[in-house]
Amino acid sequence: MTTKDYDAIIVGGGHNGLVAAAYLARSGARTLVLEARPKTGGAATTEAPWPEAPDFRVTRLSYVMSLLPPTIIRDLRLERHGYKIYPMGPYYQAFPEGGSIKLYADDAQRNHDEVSRWSKKDADAMPRWDAWLAGLAEVLGPLLLTVPPNLGSRSPRDLKETLRLAWRHRGLSVRTIADVTRLMTMSIADLLDDWFESPQVKGALAVNGVIGTWAGPYEPGTAYVMAHHSIGDVGDGHLGNWGFQEGGMGAVSDAIASAAQENGAEIRTGARVQQILISDGRAAGVVLDNGQQITAQVVVTSLHPRTAFLAHVGRQNLPDDFVQDIEHWKSRSGVVKINLALAELPDFTADPGTNLQEHHTGSVEMAPSMEYIERAFLDAREGRPAVKPFSDGVIPTAFDTTLCPEEYHIMSLFTQWVPADWNEQPHATELQAYADRMIDCYNEVAPNFKSSIVHRDVVGPYEMEHEYGLIGGNIFHGELSLEQLFHMRPAPGFADYRTPVPGLYYASSATHAGGGVCGIPGMQAAQAAITDRRASRRRTGRRRA
Repeated sequence: MTTKDYDAIIVGGGHNGLVAAAYLARSGARTLVLEARPKTGGAATTEAPWPEAPDFRVTRLSYVMSLLPPTIIRDLRLERHGYKIYPMGPYYQAFPEGGSIKLYADDAQRNHDEVSRWSKKDADAMPRWDAWLAGLAEVLGPLLLTVPPNLGSRSPRDLKETLRLAWRHRGLSVRTIADVTRLMTMSIADLLDDWFESPQVKGALAVNGVIGTWAGPYEPGTAYVMAHHSIGDVGDGHLGNWGFQEGGMGAVSDAIASAAQENGAEIRTGARVQQILISDGRAAGVVLDNGQQITAQVVVTSLHPRTAFLAHVGRQNLPDDFVQDIEHWKSRSGVVKINLALAELPDFTADPGTNLQEHHTGSVEMAPSMEYIERAFLDAREGRPAVKPFSDGVIPTAFDTTLCPEEYHIMSLFTQWVPADWNEQPHATELQAYADRMIDCYNEVAPNFKSSIVHRDVVGPYEMEHEYGLIGGNIFHGELSLEQLFHMRPAPGFADYRTPVPGLYYASSATHAGGGVCGIPGMQAAQAAITDRRASRRRTGRRRA
């Protein structure tokens, strides 16, 4: 064999690429990570967006932790490398008409008390709802770490994997299977209508069904999006609990990068890949945009599928049906991230005071009702930015004092929606007007909010795509819609983190379990490469013998 520069090259230094690098390096492979931007992290990045105020740092895109499995945390010993999570407080919504609601991940009695203020019937239903979700999590949780079988394939290996999956779930009851089916096909609005009556309660619970999704709460499949965001934890054992990483989400990426380097991986930034080299039908390395060629026996790409396959591999090197699947891959978004530096905490009319209180420590929502959320989506689907946007807001500095000077705070607003085609043009002026309206919505329930803002940073779909490689501005590298889940992610027959090109593996969030900072695609792609490499060595050994 020709000597290669490296055993493995990782294209893309986002958190999944870094996880893949850490596992490959840990296995003994000479591993190189190539990241186009000046720093690693991808969407999990902490940045200082205001040159005039460098002491203020924000998590610019992704903003909370939940789904990173304990397996990865333990394997890579991330806590030794700075992984430190503060569990978030309650979901909080203050209503323009007065009053507020708080929902807790781990306190059934307080949930009952809070919901009783709006509906005694809904308060009594909450324990049953929590138990129902916990039951579904027992099914869906392990599936996040399951490599999807190639359903429909008749190869012995694929049939074996399909039967193994069926055997693992042989104990499921008819009712559980029905519940999972309903979850996959229902809208979050219809699901919540089956359980609750209060508009305030339903609005608060609908939030997770539309996060990062080009779909309003009445769209089929949004019930699953809710479940996807509700079955993880941050290592404290509380289902659906979320947390803030000290130092922002970039510190998560930094911890993984440190673990990869400790195991021997090399990381290069400012190294944009132009092409994946194909030799004799196999991945053989990469070409950088400066013309440099770097060879390797294994290539793992963690980029969006259109970039990874259509741009870097090329249609001519891929099967026609695979190319068609990637061309049809949906990555709409409509997300706008608004990062704010505040001189004081929001003073909510329903819960007065600028001193740090419990409602500042969790998700500070702007989703007062299902109808409010739906109207924001309909505005965008009809071709205009939402008049009253939806927002999932957090104030990480309620715990993490490293992000800004003392007495100030950082607030992160993950907002929706603008039209799906706003990834094609900057729309700078319209984005600022959109941000003004979003701020006005919060100011209506916290009258000091607008005047407390000392800096703001508005990131729309165009910048997400052209600066961070998130095609369409979609933070999941592809919508979490029913036709793009499990064995369909990113294409039928290629959901096992392998690709049509031997030696090329896929570690993007566009694979199964992707959506959120979970690292699972990176781990699974690396393990696929390691498994194949060992099998190849065994075959070579047998031939020599």
